[in-house]
Amino acid sequence: MEDQTIIALFQSRSEQAITELSNKYGKLCGRVANNILHNFLDAEECVNDTWLGVWDSVPPQQPDPLMTYVCGITRNLALKKYHASTAQKRNSTYDVALDELEACLALPDTVETELSARELAELLNRFLKKLDQESRVIFLRRYWYADSVSAIASRLRMQDNRVSVRLHRIRKRLRDDLRKEGFPV
Repeated sequence: MEDQTIIALFQSRSEQAITELSNKYGKLCGRVANNILHNFLDAEECVNDTWLGVWDSVPPQQPDPLMTYVCGITRNLALKKYHASTAQKRNSTYDVALDELEACLALPDTVETELSARELAELLNRFLKKLDQESRVIFLRRYWYADSVSAIASRLRMQDNRVSVRLHRIRKRLRDDLRKEGFPV
């Protein structure tokens, strides 16, 4: 079913909308949540909460593209659950991915942090647009979808080491771009 048709079902408050959304994006959302949480039951709960979140927000929202909107809700819910369940624990797979970016994106805790976060989002979007498609896919699969290096390598038919090297180079380019823009790194 087309995204616009699913959105129309949500706007008419048809319960069929949730079924169609689940059929189309359920596996993807489950993978996003599970990549962050590494717990099937918690991931499933996040996906179910995603459907409720979409139900509550459409209308008035008109998400375009729907896949990004739905995955964003899932990711945010999974991150909240992740932070709640790992407040005292470290060294999970997702922590490793976050630690890789920390050197590039660390923000000081100041009153201006929220403004800086918006500026950072704009800089990241510009940076991603400058990357070639394969580098952009590698970066997003690692840091948005929280895929492991080996999962990315398998998806792109590359060796793990090649993906690791590419990620290292992308992070270096990001760090350099942020410095050029005067962003603290």
